[in-house]
Amino acid sequence: MFIDYAKIHVKAGDGGDGCVAFRREKFVPKGGPAGGDGGKGGDIIVIADEHIHTLMDFRYQRTYTSQRGAHGKGSNMTGKNADDVWIRMPIGTIIKEEKSGKILADLVSPGEKVIIAKGGRGGRGNARFSSPTNQTPVQWEPGHHGEEYDIVLELKLLADVGLVGLPNAGKSTLLARMSAARPKIASYPFTTLTPNLGIVKLEAFQSFVVADIPGLIEGASAGKGLGIQFLRHIERTKILLFLIDLTSPDMIRDYHILMDELKSFNPDLLQRRKLVAFTKSDLASGPPEEILKQLGDVKSISISAVSGDNIQKLLSSLWNMLQAID
Repeated sequence: MFIDYAKIHVKAGDGGDGCVAFRREKFVPKGGPAGGDGGKGGDIIVIADEHIHTLMDFRYQRTYTSQRGAHGKGSNMTGKNADDVWIRMPIGTIIKEEKSGKILADLVSPGEKVIIAKGGRGGRGNARFSSPTNQTPVQWEPGHHGEEYDIVLELKLLADVGLVGLPNAGKSTLLARMSAARPKIASYPFTTLTPNLGIVKLEAFQSFVVADIPGLIEGASAGKGLGIQFLRHIERTKILLFLIDLTSPDMIRDYHILMDELKSFNPDLLQRRKLVAFTKSDLASGPPEEILKQLGDVKSISISAVSGDNIQKLLSSLWNMLQAID
């Protein structure tokens, strides 16, 4: 099951308490203070793991807590620091504090590590409070509290190109044609219920990643259809590939529906590089002049994912656009 959103609670360990103790060596009747400091509490650390692809594990374990540091001991012995707790997450996970919305981490590279909750510092023992005027202090300090948060996890797939289109526009068919991905394909709307990734390989050392998300419909931003819950997966893409069905009775309206829903979700998406692919050219002739005028400076191409017509030309165009961005 593909899960791209979760909430968890994290609590770093508290620091250990400082100790009150005095030297008790033989023939030293009035030994000085010898209370050691408490140990540090364990941190909560997240690490990006390229072998994990969903947040499903966090549906079953929602609380992560590290241990507190050991208390200080006599003979100026510092308490042992607690072990850190490591949480493995998919690459592309954004971690936010739920209350403030502050981003604690954005895991974009394999093996990236971030401390999201710091363990508390150990309290000072009475040896720390010794002074010329107070040579037998009994003061000590409790361990400091570790950080504690309710956090939100959002997974945003990392891809170079994002496919955007209405249901049944041919996105999954195109992804299967371009890559080795095998999404579910059928002739009815909403065949795709979860995002899919495909790696497109051109020539040697030339490849890019394409993301296919469930189709949008008018009113998706208001929750209709599958809503816009999966649009976060194209927020990281460099290019948006719009798919317009040539057999549609109103292609101009289809294009504006897509643009309006993207704008409602995140206006910044409209500033991305765009390419329009008119699909199903094996069933209908090229797009009318009216819609080409609506596109303005946006480049377009007619393709057929079934027959393979112009697919190689499409891939070359996408590759050239990516190189221009890099």
